Amino acid sequence: MTYEQIFQKAKKIFMEADVSSIKEHLAFQFNITGEGEGAFYAEVKDGCLHVEPYEYYDRDVIFTCSADTLMKLASGKFDPVAAFTIGKLKIEGSLEKAMILQKFL
Repeated sequence: MTYEQIFQKAKKIFMEADVSSIKEHLAFQFNITGEGEGAFYAEVKDGCLHVEPYEYYDRDVIFTCSADTLMKLASGKFDPVAAFTIGKLKIEGSLEKAMILQKFL
């Protein structure tokens, strides 16, 4: 899978999330490793979600994982806490804000 394919698939899944109840600003960067390597971000601002194929420098959390792990997380087939615990998902930044992501995936 290419980076573009991974990004489009992840964006489609993320955009289905209901973030209308989240009033705080959240910025998550996703670094994809291995096949389809690249970065994109998801930002929640004023109850709206934006997903773009760029790095985000004012981010709260950076998630680093393979494309396979990302797709499993995004589709709800893999628990983020379990992925982190077994080393499939690396998290840098606010763990409190990282846990918010789990609520809308």
